[in-house]
Amino acid sequence: MEGYLGSYATLGLVIGAGVLVFVGAFAANRLLRPADPAEPPGKYIAYESGIDPVGGDWAQAQIRYYVYAYLYVLFAVEAVFLFPWAVVFDRPGFGAATVTEMAIFVAVLALGILYAWRKKILTWT
Repeated sequence: MEGYLGSYATLGLVIGAGVLVFVGAFAANRLLRPADPAEPPGKYIAYESGIDPVGGDWAQAQIRYYVYAYLYVLFAVEAVFLFPWAVVFDRPGFGAATVTEMAIFVAVLALGILYAWRKKILTWT
């Protein structure tokens, strides 16, 4: 499509195709679903690993597990940034600048680990 309104026409066609796919999916769902779904006994009971639930539905979890998960994700994502650095470091002309940048990066990581260690977050009880 050419001209001033060509890009708007393309956008309109894409939106129209999206609406048709959306409506078609819901129509297919309505046509293919069972008319009277079975209701076996115990269908709405919570089920975990083949064991029937015992007791209440509220369980307390310690915040320490979430902190470990957060720290793992944080350091795993930051470790991913080390791989591109290792590739660029080998190229000529990037030596001193990349070493300085990575020293700052590792210092920030070390500061985070030091903070977590001093707050006794990393001690397992």
